[in-house]
Amino acid sequence: MALPIEDYALVGDRRSGALVGLNGSVDWLCLPRFDSPACFAGLLGSDEHGHWQLCPGDDYDVRRRYVEASAVLETTFTTATGEVTLTDAMPRGNGRSDLVRRLAGVRGTVRMRHEWLVRTDYGAIRPWVRRQTVHGEAVITATAGPDRLVLRGPRLPRAADHRHVDEFEVTAGDVLTFSTTWLPSYAPLDGIGAPDEGTDASVRESNRWAAQCRDDVPRVDVVRRSLLTLRLLTDADTGGIVAAPTTSLPEDPGGERNWDYRFCWLRDAALTIGALVRAGHVDEAQLWRAWLLRAIAGDPEDLQIMYAVDGRRRLTEETLSHLPGYADSTPVRIGNGAALQRQLDVLGEVMISLEQTRQATGHADPAAWAVQRSLVEHLADTWRRKDHGLWEIRGPQQRFTHSQAMVWAAFDRAVRAVEDFDLDGPVERWRSLRDRARDEVLEHGFDARRNTFVQYYGSTEVDAALLVLPQIGIIAGDDPAMLGTIEAVEHDLMRDGLLLRYRTQTGVDGLAGDEHPFLACSFWLASAYAGAGRLDDATALFDRLCDLTNDVGLLSEEYDAAGRRMVGNFPQAFSHLTLVHAAFDIAEAAQRR
Repeated sequence: MALPIEDYALVGDRRSGALVGLNGSVDWLCLPRFDSPACFAGLLGSDEHGHWQLCPGDDYDVRRRYVEASAVLETTFTTATGEVTLTDAMPRGNGRSDLVRRLAGVRGTVRMRHEWLVRTDYGAIRPWVRRQTVHGEAVITATAGPDRLVLRGPRLPRAADHRHVDEFEVTAGDVLTFSTTWLPSYAPLDGIGAPDEGTDASVRESNRWAAQCRDDVPRVDVVRRSLLTLRLLTDADTGGIVAAPTTSLPEDPGGERNWDYRFCWLRDAALTIGALVRAGHVDEAQLWRAWLLRAIAGDPEDLQIMYAVDGRRRLTEETLSHLPGYADSTPVRIGNGAALQRQLDVLGEVMISLEQTRQATGHADPAAWAVQRSLVEHLADTWRRKDHGLWEIRGPQQRFTHSQAMVWAAFDRAVRAVEDFDLDGPVERWRSLRDRARDEVLEHGFDARRNTFVQYYGSTEVDAALLVLPQIGIIAGDDPAMLGTIEAVEHDLMRDGLLLRYRTQTGVDGLAGDEHPFLACSFWLASAYAGAGRLDDATALFDRLCDLTNDVGLLSEEYDAAGRRMVGNFPQAFSHLTLVHAAFDIAEAAQRR
């Protein structure tokens, strides 16, 4: 049975990631990529849908941590008879997909239970399981369709079936290493070699990267872990950045708000790059820029708001009826129909990110600029259309104020590129369009009676996304209109001290049910407080949000304050990137004071 979301930690190799529970169970793992079909899918069903567990057979206490600034997870189990440490890592650099689990006896003797149950294609397929010999070593293989999983370890059954269960004792000083390796089912077994744990090398490499992060921010340890998590969600080969490594963890347990987030949203990725650049990391920005140019190549009319990690465009949404869902929340979805939506804000976020990269490097890439110019010119002809907005509503399209403000940002950054880097473009036309977009936002996106910006033109509702308007520069953070917007958002969207995205009761999103406060919105509020001169409020809210991270510093998409539990996909890039931005916004506000 799946654990509470906050009981999981992420282990990854920057191509995929495993969710490991406090009970030593790997309940979610897609191999070889983030968006591959899961081979351990117990998170969205039961153990019978696939899991890999190493834990004591008797009652135990547990504590865990990441090893220094790495994605190597160390879980310590303490029983009445002894103590054992389980170290989980997904090594990089060997060209394979391995999950390595090392048990080390610390003191006394602990009786351990080991269960390895593979189900391919999201728990739907029971593979053909065999005991085989590779280079004189006994291994267990599970094969189905294109996938083969290979289990190695010092304790393997003599006769294997679809479920491997074993019990054994670990005594102080013992070290037992198990590994699961994915490879194509047609690849010969004798060519894979022994798994390279790579744990020490992974820790050293992550420590070097983390040491380059700026540390002049509040809650620096939490910020650093967020940056490391964002890096872990970035595919090291392609540069694509996934929004989360999971699908269908519910925003409303028992409801239908369950989505596949294992793809690369241009918006989320651009904002992630902005966070990394602010923290002092430019290499990831250049890697993502190369991914972007490949992914969006072609007619600007065909621009999508999201792509697969390799740039693939077809992300057809399907329902997996064989999975009961996390906490019985159905449907379980793979793919995402929002890929075909119109979301006018996306180009604004992309242009801001690329402008930040230009400023950080002092260099303008001609190929990147050619693509940007083409996209901005297309926007010039389409910017006044209605869209689905950044929340990907499945109700009627509107002229969302946030979207139109981001249109302004796209034209503004195009103008800056010409002015600051002497790039070629119809700058006078872009200036004119920038001014028109801002005038419309101020006229049609503002309710003078309430002194607040509104969710969409003609609406009286507010939206937490309005809090980012000062961050993009369309209005000052202490402008009376912005102060009024903060007040209206606090009044309408605050629940248990945290912010909702918008009021679902209006039916704007076309979905049934409710949802919980969206963590990124509360980080936006902390940033808005800082920009409005409310530094004490910003710091207090930021501290409270940081305290919502789980024991290893991870955040989900939403938080149920009443139930004190995380909800939504996990870990969520949007939550972590807004945490980083809020930290820098607060630090900069403190410097201005």
